[in-house]
Amino acid sequence: MFKPLILFIGLRYTRAKRRTRFISFITLTSISGIALGVAALITVLSVMNGFEAELRERILSMTSHASISGWHGKLTDWRRLKPILEEEPDILGWAPFVQGQVMLNAGQRVSGTVLSGIQPELESRVSDVADHMIEGDMSQLKAGEYGIVLGAELASFLGVVPGDKVTLITPQINSTPAGILPRLRRFTVTGLFKVGMYEYDRNMAIVHIRDAARLFRLGEAVSGLRLKLDNLFYAPEITRKLSRKLAGQYRITDWTQAHSNFFKAIKTEKRVMFIILLLIVAVAAFNIVSTLVMVVTDKRADIAILRTQGLTSPSVMGIFIVLGVIIGVVGTVLGAAGGIALALNVETIVPAIERFFGVHFLAADVYYISDLPSKLVWSDVYRITSMAFVLCLLATVYPAWQAARVNPAEVLRYE
Repeated sequence: MFKPLILFIGLRYTRAKRRTRFISFITLTSISGIALGVAALITVLSVMNGFEAELRERILSMTSHASISGWHGKLTDWRRLKPILEEEPDILGWAPFVQGQVMLNAGQRVSGTVLSGIQPELESRVSDVADHMIEGDMSQLKAGEYGIVLGAELASFLGVVPGDKVTLITPQINSTPAGILPRLRRFTVTGLFKVGMYEYDRNMAIVHIRDAARLFRLGEAVSGLRLKLDNLFYAPEITRKLSRKLAGQYRITDWTQAHSNFFKAIKTEKRVMFIILLLIVAVAAFNIVSTLVMVVTDKRADIAILRTQGLTSPSVMGIFIVLGVIIGVVGTVLGAAGGIALALNVETIVPAIERFFGVHFLAADVYYISDLPSKLVWSDVYRITSMAFVLCLLATVYPAWQAARVNPAEVLRYE
């Protein structure tokens, strides 16, 4: 079906003559539409992959891959778990923590905050918060000195800097002769951190674990243990195995459970965006139908002459399938090249556009991430280009079939 003659004729029909300039314009439009659709689809999916990877990295830099806690909100015998955790090859590190909701007051400003009590010498085993310090150091948190590390946005809201005092108010109360009063404690700001994720930078404060346990009246107990795993993508399997080993005595959760709805929403949005943008490619691909129909109408005399010279109906179909495939391949290749180039340079192009127009696309107080990340996944590129090619190939079937049905006798009757 696809002999060199057929390929030659199909390639010949891609070149315009004076009387077929309009058809060539429609062909160019079809190629441009496919190229734009493919480029847009690759770029958007790369940006969404970048968002997902960046969010996962930032979330897990502040939280843990997995955690162990008691069934009643606190873990009293956590020290006995040390040898069990250290002999597990899938667990790279662990650290105790105390966590609760508090209010911070500085001057006339008050803010609700998540207070996290950590053991500074162990925290680096399970999180990267120490790497995100912009002022001060985690080692400055010492038991009994009541130092506190604030997120940069939280410190900005309260109007404090390292060395200033803040008042911490817990939900627990004290009964005094003067009545029931909330528990208060003055803390000294010893440092600031910034992870680039507004949720943490605005709503998180860190103190020494003993100071936090004293505030929440936990004694020697803690809220739980954070775990760092050797492979975060196998977290569900590892936590299930650990749960069986501990005979269900503790509540064990992993990051896929703690943030499951969030990442499911991202995947759903990515799937919907893929379908929507694929429709753009489909519209551009089916423009090939109108292009080929016009070419078939214009080339009816040529088809009739070729038929009288012995060209079979399948060969005629092959000519127009070759023509449609050439349009689709050129559009797909150009779109893939443009999409890959954009995806690899989004982090450079977008800031340049923002500076030029004086705008900011992602406000830090609205979006989790204020920069536009991009992560090119080659499997997405292969899938997009394959689907675009298949759509273009399907679009050639009907016009090619119509060309094969041309009756030479009727066409040449008046020639």
